[in-house]
Amino acid sequence: MTGEARKAPFRPLARLKRIGGARASWSGLAAQAVLLAVLAWLAYEMVANVRANLAAQGIASGFGFLTHSAGFAVSQALIPYEQTDSYLRVFAVGLVNTLVVSAIGIVLATILGFVVGLGRLSPNWLLARLAGGYVELIRNLPLLYQILFWYLAVLGALPGPRQSLSPLPGVFLSNRGIVVPEPVPQASFAIVAAALALGIVIALGLGFYARRTLFRQGRVVRVWPYALAAVIGLPLAIALLFGAPLTFDVPELRGFNFAGGVRLLPEFAALTIALSTYTAAFIAENVRSGVLAVSRGQWEAGESLGLSRGQLLRLIVVPQALRVTLPPLANQYLNLTKNSSLAVAIGYPDLFSVFAGTALSQTGQAIEIIAITMAVYLAISLVTTTIMNVFNWRVARRGQA
Repeated sequence: MTGEARKAPFRPLARLKRIGGARASWSGLAAQAVLLAVLAWLAYEMVANVRANLAAQGIASGFGFLTHSAGFAVSQALIPYEQTDSYLRVFAVGLVNTLVVSAIGIVLATILGFVVGLGRLSPNWLLARLAGGYVELIRNLPLLYQILFWYLAVLGALPGPRQSLSPLPGVFLSNRGIVVPEPVPQASFAIVAAALALGIVIALGLGFYARRTLFRQGRVVRVWPYALAAVIGLPLAIALLFGAPLTFDVPELRGFNFAGGVRLLPEFAALTIALSTYTAAFIAENVRSGVLAVSRGQWEAGESLGLSRGQLLRLIVVPQALRVTLPPLANQYLNLTKNSSLAVAIGYPDLFSVFAGTALSQTGQAIEIIAITMAVYLAISLVTTTIMNVFNWRVARRGQA
C-alpha cells in the first residue's frame, strides 16, 4: 500500500510470550536479589559471631601479630633466622622451604616420569615390565605411607654419624641426614657463570639450526660436538684463565657429628624422594598416553626417513605427544605442591607445619593464619597454572605452524 504505513499483523501469542518473558526476567532478578541479601546477612552474622568469640577469648583480630617475636627454633632455615625473629620471618622460612621442596620434587618427578613412561613403551620386555610394575606399585600406595616409609624404614635405619656410609668422597649418609660438600664461590665465579650461560645459548641455537635444517631440507646436521664444546669447553677455558670458580668445604667427622659441608635433613630427603617418586608414577601414565595418541603413521614416516628410535622419539613423537601430556602434567605439579603439606607428619618445617601449625597454636590467630596460608597456596597454584598454560599455548601454536 503506497503512502500508508503497513500495520503489523496482530499476533496475540507472540505478545503473550513477550509479556511472559518480561515477567519471568523480573521474577528472576527478584529471586537473585533475595538470594544475595540472604548471603550477605549470613556473612554478616558469621563475621559478628567470630568477632564476638575472639573478644570473649581475649584474642585481638588483625595481622599485627606478624611483627611479634616468634620465640621458637626452626630445624631447617634456608634464609637467616633466629628465635627472636618475628612471625613474618617464620612465614618466610616456611614458604621458602615449601618452594624449594616443591621445585626439586617437580624437576625430579618430571625426569623420572618421562623415563618411566617411555620405558613402559620400550620393546625391551624386561624394561617395560619393570616400568609397569613401578607405576602400579607406587600409584596404589598412599603418599603418607610412602613418606613414612622413606623416613622411618630407609633413612631412619641408617647408622649413626660415626658409622655413616660414604658412597662418594665427601658424601656421608647417616640417620642424621645427608652431608655433602658445600660449594664456596670464588672471584671468578661470575665470569665462568656468564661463559656457561653463553655456551648454553650457543648450544640451543645450534640445536634449533639442526632441527630447522632437518625439517626443511631433510639433511641431518651433526652439531652435538660443537654444542658440547660451547657448554663445557668455553667455561673450562675461562676457568683455566681466571682460576677455579668454586672451592668445596668438605665435611669432617668431629666428635659425634660432622663439621663443615651442607647437611640435608632426613625429613627433607624423605619428603623429596616420596613426592618425586609418587608424582612420577602419574606423570609416567600421562607420558604414555601422549605417546600412544600419536598416530602410527608418524612412526612409520620417521622410520622411512632412516631415523633411529631415539631420533624418532625426540624429533617427531615426543613434540606431538606434548600437546596431550601438558594439560594433565600441570595438574600433577599442582598436586605435588599441595601434597608437600604432608610434611607435618615427619616434622619437616614447611609453610603448613611452622606457620599454620606452630605459629597458630602460639598466637591463636586461626582466621588470619589460615587465610594467609590459603592465599599462598592459591597464588602458587595460579602461577604454576599460568606458566604451564603459556607453555602449552606455545607448543600448540608450534604444532599448528
